Amino acid sequence: MGNFVLGRVWVKVKLSDENFTKIVETYALVDTGATLTVIPRRIALDLNLKPTWKSLVETGAGRLGLERSRIWIELEGRSEIVPALISDVIDKVLIGVTTLEVLGLQVDPLTGKLKEWPLLLLY
Repeated sequence: MGNFVLGRVWVKVKLSDENFTKIVETYALVDTGATLTVIPRRIALDLNLKPTWKSLVETGAGRLGLERSRIWIELEGRSEIVPALISDVIDKVLIGVTTLEVLGLQVDPLTGKLKEWPLLLLY
């Protein structure tokens, strides 16, 4: 369950590389305005994440080219390997909507907590 403080949802997460070499536990801010999850450079270095390529990202401060990698993430008892951006500017983990969707979660605006959300399959 996340904590709802001043319109922000914080959740406890576990992060690792794809090989589970090391696991880091921390708190992350759920950012429904972000496409991908963002990892601070210090955590990426601690986990020895290997950048795969760069993505162009639109931010409030303009466009940035950020390195991209893949991480294992666990939150709310659900886990998956997801794409993540590595930032030299952002000092906290931000959970983007892609990660929420992959894990079948969404922010409940009434409670400020994460809740189960069905995956979509329109066939």
